[in-house]
Parts: sequence; C-alpha cells; structure tokens
Amino acid sequence: EDRRYRLGAMLLDLNDPSQVLHRTPTPIMEPEEPYEFDGFYPGVIFPCGNVIIDGTLFVYYGAADRCIGVATCDCDQLVSWLTTCAP
Repeated sequence: EDRRYRLGAMLLDLNDPSQVLHRTPTPIMEPEEPYEFDGFYPGVIFPCGNVIIDGTLFVYYGAADRCIGVATCDCDQLVSWLTTCAP
C-alpha cells in the first residue's frame, strides 16, 4: 500500500471559502528525494508554512520527520494552471 503523504492545491471562492472553485487533479508535491524517505516517518512530507516573495511561492516542509525543506514555484503560473482544473 502506498502510504506517502502528498500535497495538492485548490482555489476557494473569496466570498464563500467553503466553495472549492478549482483543485489540482494530481499532487503538486510528494516525497521523491532520499532525505524525504530516510527518517522517523519515511515517505512523508508535510507543509509547515508558506510565503510569497516577489511572485515566488515558498513552501517550507518537514521531510520524513527528520529534515526541513523548501519548495518553490511561480505563484502566477500555479494560479493560472489551477484555473484550468476542475473543482
């Protein structure tokens, strides 16, 4: 059984955040690197916080409960892609 933790993304309605407008059909982040499998919880990545700086999204995450990592992407590209995804 595949027990890896994965991360997706979604866009919510600004006026009613209970309404999901779009969501990724597949994970945008999942364990791949050796340090994400070598630890107390192998195959687990868990986001701890994020920030947008100059249009770049930084997602800080724990890896296998042993390391801390950061993943980045262009925020505008992520939102543009999300708007093509179904709810």
